Amino acid sequence: MRTHLFAASLALTLLAGPAAANECPVLLQHELPELRSKETIDLCQQFQGKALVVVNTASFCGFAPQFKGLEALYQRYRQEGLVVLGVPSDDFFQESDDAAETAEVCYVNYGVTFPMAQTQPVRGSDAIPLFRELAEQAGAAPRWNFYKYVVDRNGRVVDYFSSKVEPDDPKLIEAVEKALRR
Repeated sequence: MRTHLFAASLALTLLAGPAAANECPVLLQHELPELRSKETIDLCQQFQGKALVVVNTASFCGFAPQFKGLEALYQRYRQEGLVVLGVPSDDFFQESDDAAETAEVCYVNYGVTFPMAQTQPVRGSDAIPLFRELAEQAGAAPRWNFYKYVVDRNGRVVDYFSSKVEPDDPKLIEAVEKALRR
């Protein structure tokens, strides 16, 4: 009888092991509407096991030229498993109400190829769950547009950076490389 119980217990453990290892991190258990699309971005499906730079963007912000640096960062590290995720927000009153205009700024003006969501609230009680989790893990919500959160392959915030930190800043690059190693 003990042998059967042990065997059954072992089988359950082996079956549960891979499921637990493949469980999607809380940070990624969300979907976002994709910019200028009827599709949604399933964060678990698309980003599980990848390192991320999640950034709240705004088309008419003085930091908008950082789109070029974010795109360069994405191109530099995407083959290693990095994804940049842009989340436009009007929390600081610098984003268009027109998704077509937001898309034009991102895709046409700055040549963005990384995933972009539709405009979302990113701070305060209205913040979407992704940004509530980022703020909780980092200990800081975005104080302005172009806050950058670096997330490792396990869905944990490695570091975050203010708007003033450019995408090619050595400290941000160091955080990205750390996230890719985890």
